[in-house]
Amino acid sequence: MGNGKGRGSPPGRIAAVLGASMMTAGLVTACGSEQGLTLNLYYAPEDTFQTVVDNCNAKAAGRYNIVYNKLQRGADDQRLQMARRLAAGDDGLDILGLDVTWVPEFAEAGWAQEWTGSNKAQAEAGVLPGPLATATWNDKLYAATKNTNVQLLWYDDRITPTPPATWDEMISEAERLKAEGKPHNILFTGAQYEGLVVIYNTLVASAGGHILSEDGKSVVMDEGAVQALEILKRVTSSGITDPSLTNMKEDETRQAFQRGNGAFELNWPFVYASYADEQPQDLPHFKWSTYPAVDPGVPAKTTIGGYDLAVSSTSKHKPEAFEAALCLRSEESQKFSALNDGVPPSLEALYTDDTPLDPAKPVDADDNPSMATAYPMREAIFAALKDPAVRPLTPAYQSLSTVISKVLSPPSEIDPQQTAEELRSKLTDALDSKGVIP
Repeated sequence: MGNGKGRGSPPGRIAAVLGASMMTAGLVTACGSEQGLTLNLYYAPEDTFQTVVDNCNAKAAGRYNIVYNKLQRGADDQRLQMARRLAAGDDGLDILGLDVTWVPEFAEAGWAQEWTGSNKAQAEAGVLPGPLATATWNDKLYAATKNTNVQLLWYDDRITPTPPATWDEMISEAERLKAEGKPHNILFTGAQYEGLVVIYNTLVASAGGHILSEDGKSVVMDEGAVQALEILKRVTSSGITDPSLTNMKEDETRQAFQRGNGAFELNWPFVYASYADEQPQDLPHFKWSTYPAVDPGVPAKTTIGGYDLAVSSTSKHKPEAFEAALCLRSEESQKFSALNDGVPPSLEALYTDDTPLDPAKPVDADDNPSMATAYPMREAIFAALKDPAVRPLTPAYQSLSTVISKVLSPPSEIDPQQTAEELRSKLTDALDSKGVIP
């Protein structure tokens, strides 16, 4: 999650339980070349995903063997490695782990194979609309959703018994707490990177605004986009944010809240597992809610994160790659990853699934989690996912994100109208760039 795109962080306690099985999994993969054809999966590091790979290899019964090639941890490095190899026509990549913002770029470049027929039907079945939109470009499906993610509002009920419903309420409450000498900061990812873009995009969508047109071909920056700038300016220039705001990414934000430096935290669900591991004595007071709204009575539209799985257009084994990708993001696989790696599923049915990971074990066993035990906040996650915000879908997203984070940093120096004009001009230039910038 250090890249600001909501990939999740593994609950340490559960991950430790599975350490031994992961070591065994590595040995299985090492022998993969002897079992049928090899499918190369390129995917971000995820602590227990090798077990998912092993399960799918077992189901393939020797027809193919998926080899999990771990990409670098940094999102930019992941994208760069795959983009360079695919641009060179490398046929050694079969299944691609794509951040939700990369699908249009890889599709437009001709690197991701379109999903059609029964593969498409299986990939779309039961998927929440927001996550599904991230796998689509020009009304065609180019990936299958593996997991999603969405930020929540986190608070301590000993400081604020009731979460604020709007940004106005949150800012007013923070100012009141400050006057009383209590923890008061509103903590969020204010560093110059994707995390700041996520916050801004959520504010824009929650205000009913748009950064780009629906087709992603032109810059809009309407009144909602300006209102979002006004909110960012207000919250960061009122003495109610952490002094280190401009250096804060997800984990810095989490740590600041756990140290008692804030009243409100806007962050991904991984913070719950971290809090449970590090401050279990205070866990009963660590509460959550959906994001504060911009306008009263109008629910916030919160930016989603996650990962999708694409089949490389250069793969020599496309039929097997589609089959393997479907297995890697099946209901069984998504549930395993949700419970062991802290990445919320994209399949709606799993949000009401109360069966434990291993039905043969006691339901309340520490090493046998269920969605109810691992995601006590699942109703809030699901509520946010019903009508979320998706970051602008465009092949040029990488350039747009760089521009937005640079122009908005530091947020306290935003001049809403002037900043909106600057964004409008620089984003238009970014859209006019030709091709992919690796």
